[in-house]
Amino acid sequence: MPSPSATLHSLGILLPPPPRAIGSYLPYRRQGDILYLSGTLPVWDGELRATGKLGHSLSLEQGQAAAELCALNLLALIQEAAHSLDHVHSVLQLTGYVNAAEDFYDIPAVINPASALFEKIFGEHGKHTRVAVGVASLPKNAPVEISAIVLLHPPTI
Repeated sequence: MPSPSATLHSLGILLPPPPRAIGSYLPYRRQGDILYLSGTLPVWDGELRATGKLGHSLSLEQGQAAAELCALNLLALIQEAAHSLDHVHSVLQLTGYVNAAEDFYDIPAVINPASALFEKIFGEHGKHTRVAVGVASLPKNAPVEISAIVLLHPPTI
């Protein structure tokens, strides 16, 4: 199987600049071989690309596009923190929050494209546990926010 970096390149996927924190927190934190990634919004170069509530002002497809952009931002943070996507051993967990109308029940379907992207880039090592939760609101009226926990290869000496 090609490396994650080669897969990303072969798919023609361009990563956005890693998102910066919009509050008093770190975008990521490494503890040993575990990389904890804060929640990312659907931003590109600091610009929020989607706003609104699923099941009210946004369709399922618009929410899925926002989730995929969140996943791209997570990949950009992983690349920054680990210096290469090739240093990822496995994706352990994604946690997705969906800004949803109270009668919108397709929460997992909104997050599916983010999960699929990680599997596409990392193969079997991209399969992960997941939490998908509908919420009443998200920062900046974003439709989706996704965080991740990733296991990195131990450094070689």
